[in-house]
Amino acid sequence: MTETSARITRTGGPEAIEWVREDLPAPGPGEVRMRSTAIGINFIDIYHRSGIYPVPLPSGLGVEAAGLVEALGEGVDNVAVGDRVYTFGPALGAYSTARNVSALTVFKIPDGISDDLAAAALLKACTVEALAERCADVQPGDSVLVHAAAGGVGLILTQWLRHKGAHIIALVSSEEKAAMARNAGADLALLTGTDNLAEQVLAASGGDGVKVSFDSVGADSWELSLQTTRPRGLIISYGNASGPVTGVNLGVLSANGSLFVTRPTLGHYYITGEDRAVGFGKVFDMLSSGKISVAINQRYALTDAAQAHRDLADRKTTGSSLLIP
Repeated sequence: MTETSARITRTGGPEAIEWVREDLPAPGPGEVRMRSTAIGINFIDIYHRSGIYPVPLPSGLGVEAAGLVEALGEGVDNVAVGDRVYTFGPALGAYSTARNVSALTVFKIPDGISDDLAAAALLKACTVEALAERCADVQPGDSVLVHAAAGGVGLILTQWLRHKGAHIIALVSSEEKAAMARNAGADLALLTGTDNLAEQVLAASGGDGVKVSFDSVGADSWELSLQTTRPRGLIISYGNASGPVTGVNLGVLSANGSLFVTRPTLGHYYITGEDRAVGFGKVFDMLSSGKISVAINQRYALTDAAQAHRDLADRKTTGSSLLIP
């Protein structure tokens, strides 16, 4: 059967996304054929397309998808034909109607979680679990700063931190997004671009600064994170929405209070089977119990991926977005 897949042969803007149609071979040993039913859109897709995260070219695009197992390669016994499954890489190529993937990278979707929810939430929720639980180990009463709090990760992170009892200061770009952040559990939502923003964050954190800054914006927000994190606090720089943070002089960490900084990658928190079992267990519990909910506010046709990338980069989206094959 002829399938449609995104391909990049060069890095660049959304126009670098090409579409190819080709017959899919039978899955090889250790592989499954997975037909996509919903495909997650994430900032990492933009980083791969633009070259911020270099990948060998030509390359597929997209890491996250839910779908159905259609065929099994030799030796596969962890899933069966007809199972609903989910993957978030590491192999690229999720922007496709169907593809062959390693059986070791697909996981059964629990009953009660739809394909759309899995594709919209699991990569982001696993990111949040790693950040809030294992990277920052947020405790009740901790004051935290959440950049881009109305985005796909930001809204889940805000809900997760609320459940942990943190004092949450949210940064957003509009009044509409401020309302979304407050509804997700933020104690205070501040607008980026306003005067004296650092002073407002410091005042909201009791004057000392926040214990943890969750910074997904990157270059444009680095100075603010430095200015508003308390002595011996932690800056988690986990995204590059405005470009990567570069040329960091370690002396600025001392000058701003002997700060700790980390640039985490999700895969390093989900390396082993035990890592994945712990992370997925917490995420599935939070989703199935309703402790976190995910708003799927944008749906695009698969071949409209370029427009989806433009909207995401221009901060025109809220919550999570999907490509529908």
